[in-house]
Amino acid sequence: MNRATPASVSAADPPAADTRRTSRVPLVALCVTEITSWGVLYYAFPVLAPAIGRDTGWSTGATTAAFSAALVVAALGGIPLGRLLDRRGPHLPMTGGSILAVLAVLGLATAPNLAWFTAAWLLAGVAMTAVLYQPAFAALTRYHAPDHVRALTTLTLVAGLASTVFAPLTSALAAHHNWRTVYLTLAAVLAAITIPLHHLALRRPWPPPPTTDHGPDDQPAGQASGQTGHVMRSRPFLLLATALTLSAFAMYAVLINLIPLLTSRGASDTTAAWALGLGGIGQVAGRLGYANLTRRTSVRVRTTAILALSAVTTAALAAIPGPVVLLIAVAVLAGTTRGISTLLQATAVSDRWGTTAYGTLSGALAAPITIAGAIAPAAGAALAGHLGGYPTLFTALAATSALAAAATIGSTPPRPATSSRRTHPG
Repeated sequence: MNRATPASVSAADPPAADTRRTSRVPLVALCVTEITSWGVLYYAFPVLAPAIGRDTGWSTGATTAAFSAALVVAALGGIPLGRLLDRRGPHLPMTGGSILAVLAVLGLATAPNLAWFTAAWLLAGVAMTAVLYQPAFAALTRYHAPDHVRALTTLTLVAGLASTVFAPLTSALAAHHNWRTVYLTLAAVLAAITIPLHHLALRRPWPPPPTTDHGPDDQPAGQASGQTGHVMRSRPFLLLATALTLSAFAMYAVLINLIPLLTSRGASDTTAAWALGLGGIGQVAGRLGYANLTRRTSVRVRTTAILALSAVTTAALAAIPGPVVLLIAVAVLAGTTRGISTLLQATAVSDRWGTTAYGTLSGALAAPITIAGAIAPAAGAALAGHLGGYPTLFTALAATSALAAAATIGSTPPRPATSSRRTHPG
């Protein structure tokens, strides 16, 4: 047959073994490309930022603002991308995004002035929209439905190692080369891995939306997808977006400002970079336990608990003066909550409203979250100066995380009175 299976044909028609084999290829490929994309486009910058400032004379605030602007661009692109993903799938967006990402990193490496550097980051923001978590989550949610949580967990387990691999790798490269050469090397890595994998592994028919998809509240997905506007205006969706946005701001501000906090308390640049990398181990550990957490808790309970734990770890980083090894241990624990939070966001829509309109709803949800993560680095650095130091900044971020945890209490749609599927209320 020369054409893709029409939407009227059930996705269950192919033999089960063939379906599993087909869906496994994108999962393996996306595991490799996500760790590479996150490592090059995100985690390399906080390691290279001090060297960029020393070499060019550009202020840390200016270069961090350029990085933040890229994340804002990525956030704004997420909404139209979500609609495209629902209709056409991830092949074209992720392949094209990989090419743009390589061009952007080359632009960073060759930037003769701050304006060029900023323009390269804006191009990187367009690429981020198409190569980071949102399109990968949409792909696996459709390819693996209804067992998509396992695929998402696998993906985020592997991608959680991005900081563990690329922060020390970037630091090691920077010890022997200038920052421009490091970015040129990383661009070559990005091109060799992500472009061919996205082009080859995602060239497959985009499965039709499930016709019998149900969310945890037994709401048919067709109903949810037909009322996406109503869902996005509903109180649970708005509270969920508020909670995850506040949490993202706090978490990313902690992540980007962790190195200066540690160096201000006596850690060397290398030790601080390793602490950032070890946070990836914490992310992996948190994600390993997520499937068990979903079996034992309700959507509301686990969302509130994880955001509250994030507040606790941030407060601990603010309050503990040392020794450095204890601060690193807390940083790893903070990475655990950050890792689980990624899965909370990835499953937030499907847990509450099903998977049919996943791309559209998750794109709308991700936009303010990504913007918060985008402004967090520059805002965090500015607040640290205004508040009198990094410990006070981390105290304020802990309070922000606590407010986010409180907002999650009303973030779950009410369960229909006739539903009896859920063991845990809310």
